[in-house]
Amino acid sequence: MTNIHDMSAVELLAAYKSRKLSPVEAVDGVIARIEAWEPRLKALYAPDFGSARKAARESEKRWQNGAPQGALDGVPITIKENIATKGVPVPLGTAATDLVPAATDAPASARVREAGAILLSKTTMPDYGMLSSGRSSFHPLTRNPWNLAWNPGGSSAGAGAAAAAGYGPLHIGTDIGGSVRLPAAWNGIFTLKPSLGRVPVDPPYLGRAIGPMTRTVADSCLLMAELHKPDWRDHMSLPPATIDFSAGPLDPKGLKIGLHMDAGCGMPLEPETRAAVEAAAKLFEKAGAHLEPVAPFMTPAMLDLQDLFWRVRSWNDFAALSHEKQAKVLPFIAQWCRGGADVSGVMVIRGLNNYMAMRAATVKATQPFDFVLSPTSPVPTFPAEWEMPSNDVNRAMDHIGFTLPLQHERTAGVLDQLRLHQGGQADRPADRRPPLRRPRRHADLQVVRNRARPAEEMAGAVSSRRPDRSAEGAQWRDLLSIAKPDDVETRSHHSASLRSGRRGRGR
Repeated sequence: MTNIHDMSAVELLAAYKSRKLSPVEAVDGVIARIEAWEPRLKALYAPDFGSARKAARESEKRWQNGAPQGALDGVPITIKENIATKGVPVPLGTAATDLVPAATDAPASARVREAGAILLSKTTMPDYGMLSSGRSSFHPLTRNPWNLAWNPGGSSAGAGAAAAAGYGPLHIGTDIGGSVRLPAAWNGIFTLKPSLGRVPVDPPYLGRAIGPMTRTVADSCLLMAELHKPDWRDHMSLPPATIDFSAGPLDPKGLKIGLHMDAGCGMPLEPETRAAVEAAAKLFEKAGAHLEPVAPFMTPAMLDLQDLFWRVRSWNDFAALSHEKQAKVLPFIAQWCRGGADVSGVMVIRGLNNYMAMRAATVKATQPFDFVLSPTSPVPTFPAEWEMPSNDVNRAMDHIGFTLPLQHERTAGVLDQLRLHQGGQADRPADRRPPLRRPRRHADLQVVRNRARPAEEMAGAVSSRRPDRSAEGAQWRDLLSIAKPDDVETRSHHSASLRSGRRGRGR
């Protein structure tokens, strides 16, 4: 029997409905898992197990009466600490923040509570969300559950690690330049950075999105169905839309997929990552998709201008702190922020215009395709103690050449976000499916539906190393054999072999 902490949200809900399991048992099982591993992993902030157990008892009564509160009733969840939950301070990953309890739930927090999800804890992030790392001046060092010497990535560091380690099935992160996508890749889980405005954010910002981080595609679909509901507080949100995130997978046959292997800037693509993505591309071809190369459309100047613009934005916040508080900020971030001091107004405008230039370049390069398949990160992992994959403040953003172009674009039809997940045949025959149109904008549903097939070939295409989920307290160990998926409809695979695995960032 599957361990409770390994069960998906879909499986838990089915067990509640059939009365084979109760929310109380599920929450207790996940808390036991957390208590066994959190001393080493350090993925959580402000856990409240007492309130979680109380909520589980209330959920249990609703299920016994056949009247669940909503689509997530009784399912354990964690939320990244920069997404406000009423009564809990929002430190933004830094010791420089005054710990004032949040006055109300942010939109995402409100939606999942309304749906009955049980909040176990908030999750960690680095200072101001500006690192692809589990390093923070406020939180302890968060580590990767696949190997405690590895970095979980960031900025949704705790969420990625918690999802992979079995801290319940549902986790929520934020992303501008890769902050759910990079931890998902490095922790071997599934994620989606939704189109800008699809999920309401408070406060909204250029490119910021909130996305699900889960071990299965189906769980992300379940979570997206709640997260995308409207909230007036996000003045940048898309109009309300009726989206059936439970729709079955798409058939790749006939799709035109761009293969984007050269970011045009930043760190070079490591051979192991290249080989894994190319192997996945062959599976799409075998399933009937037509693949064509995508020429690099980002430039080093674009990446440098974005880095400078973010430095200026962060310097504005950093300079407003007292000297005492500035001294509390992680030294790497403090040094990086100072790179934005004394930048001319002309350069700031150039940085802002660069947003539009990247957006235009992204649309132009990708519009001929239904989807684009690319690496997420050029490197498969890096040491836990490093702030960035380059470990160099002067090259802080060198690893986001593939994720950066999608920070502000309302184009979700990119398989970078897809995590190469797998599934069976689409429910409807090909001649009854809606036609695919280009350019594909706001295609969040299509991204989560498009799945690499056949599943077992995907399982054999990349090596699968996963955390040992057997006895509590056991040591992590690598599984050298290929792990076949238990559920070909929902298990996920990843595009670099050291971040591949069926189990299981942002700013």
